[in-house]
Order: sequence, then C-alpha cells, then structure tokens
Amino acid sequence: MGPLAGENACVAAGVRAAALPGCIAANPMLTARRPIRGADSGLPFRMGQPVVNEEANRVETSSGHLGGSIQASLGGRYATALFELARDEKALPAVEASLVGVRAAIDQSPEFQRLIASPLLSRDVAAKAIAAVATSMKLDAISAKFLGVLAQNRRLSQLPAIIRAFRQLAAAQRGETTAEVTSAHPLSADQVEELKAQLKTRLRRDVTIDLTVDPALLGGLVVKIGSQMIDSSIRTRLNTLAHAMKG
Repeated sequence: MGPLAGENACVAAGVRAAALPGCIAANPMLTARRPIRGADSGLPFRMGQPVVNEEANRVETSSGHLGGSIQASLGGRYATALFELARDEKALPAVEASLVGVRAAIDQSPEFQRLIASPLLSRDVAAKAIAAVATSMKLDAISAKFLGVLAQNRRLSQLPAIIRAFRQLAAAQRGETTAEVTSAHPLSADQVEELKAQLKTRLRRDVTIDLTVDPALLGGLVVKIGSQMIDSSIRTRLNTLAHAMKG
C-alpha cells in the first residue's frame, strides 16, 4: 500500500485509525470532525472548502482565486486543515508565529533541509527528529503535533508549501495581501519592515511578507503578489545583459 492509500485508510477508520499499520494514534486535536474531501484526503485534520468554514465565521480570501489555488495542491490542503484547527482553537497567532520560525529554520539550516527532504528516514526516526526540533524551537502544541503528523505521513517535504499556503489564508482573514519575497540572503527585521512599508504604499493595503532565501539569485529580490512579479535580482539582470550582448 502506497503512502497516499495508507493515509486514506487511516482517515476512513476515523478515531480508530491507530489500529491500522502506519496510522497515528487518535488524538482529539488531530482527528477529523467531518468528512474530508480531496484527491489526497488522508489528512489528520479536517478540511474545508475555499472559504474556511461553510457554516459560520466565514473567511473570505482577498482574491477569488486564492482558495481554489490553495485547495488544488497537497500542501494547500494540509495548510487549510491546519488553519481551520488553529482558528477553531483560537491559536492562529501562535501557530503562524511557529510556522514563521520553521520557515526561517528551513532557510538557515542545511541539516533541517536534509531532514525534511530525505526519503530514506523511517517514519519513527523522522518523527523523533522533528519532535526534537519542535522542542528546541519551543513551537506551540498544535504546530508540534502537526509536524509529527507530517513526519508519520512522510509529508515533511511539503512543509515550505504548507507554510506559504497557511500564511496566505491567515493574511486573507486579516484582510491583508501576501507578498512572496525571495532574497539571495536572509533579510533583517528592519529590511522586512521597510519592504512592507513600500509595498503597503504601492498596494494601499496591509501586506504580509512570506520570505524565502535562494542564494542562486546572487543579490536583490523577487517579489510575487498574486499574478504580478517584480524581479530585481542580480541573476535576472545578468541574464538580461547577456541576452542583450548576444543581440
């Protein structure tokens, strides 16, 4: 049985999922509270529709396409499930803060990058390693348990996409726009605040910055907001110059 089939079997068993091989012991925080839908519906959290809750406290996205685009990906469906749980437990700020820390650790730690990317680690080894990381980073309880679920389901490689989608959902609930910013080097807190101020002036609304580090850019920034992209990276400038010289 493949990983996806195993996850679906776990969900089908509901709170008795622990009885199945490869499933995680049932936990009131992690068990589904309504049927889960989607191509990879074996999630230990409950999933929603493009709006996070159908019955009450509706969270409309800032773009009509945001919810659909998030639901279209595996990482997005995990993010939606986590978002709903965090919202219901009134823990959105704590979970988002933990995920921001995890994103920074991914960018800054080659060891952590190898941990989430390695297909060779067993479920138990990965779960123990991620539990140690969660403890050392002092993550909130929901985030720590969620990372453990990802480890057991062999979905740690989805972490960057999950974090990005979660922050988009959180920003949409606050009425903010998410800017995906990729830099060649980590930005300081002052640089992030300055960038947020500039984008707020340009967009005339509050902006949440989702940071990613890519040394291949050499320098500068790539800023993506919805379908718009601002590329001021040195790599792109060099490529443009090289193309112009060929002409």
